[in-house]
Amino acid sequence: MTLFLYLRTSFISTLGLLLISLASFQALAQQDNQAVKTIPSLDVPRYLGTWYEIAKFPNWFQKKCISNTKAAYTAKPDGNLRVLNSCKTVGGETSEAEGLARQIGAKDSPKLEVRFAPEWLSFLPMVWGDYWVIDLDPQYQLAVVSDPSREYLWVLSRTPQLDPKVYADLLQRLQQQHFDIQKLELTSQKN
Repeated sequence: MTLFLYLRTSFISTLGLLLISLASFQALAQQDNQAVKTIPSLDVPRYLGTWYEIAKFPNWFQKKCISNTKAAYTAKPDGNLRVLNSCKTVGGETSEAEGLARQIGAKDSPKLEVRFAPEWLSFLPMVWGDYWVIDLDPQYQLAVVSDPSREYLWVLSRTPQLDPKVYADLLQRLQQQHFDIQKLELTSQKN
């Protein structure tokens, strides 16, 4: 009787592990099928300049920002990009963060990495964050940036305000990329 209970318990444990493994495998396969898709190519000189944040997924490093969030990109002589993020805080001050962006892969790659940590830490992989351009209109007036895990999302525009129809169309494209658009927070852009 004890051997029977042992075999039965062992069988149930093995079956449970098999089912958990199968579920994990299916989740990974489904995630691969739903990988974040970038735009085909990025013309970096056209991307340079100022972008206003229209909406974002909430994140810890922008908690102090309450309005007027924007990013300015300029070319550096070494081929990398200077990134200057700024926003207004609750106290009315302007908060700025300067960083560096570099392309990953070909010269027209839409995949970049950014870091805001000091340069002497740039050898550490953890100080670099993925910056993937996943949506961009042909005129380079509206862009969406994310990462492979869909943890971050920014909707950017060359103007502080965005036409509601353009924004609604963009939200549909983001849903097709399996983003939870309910998480998006609109950014206040005041004069």
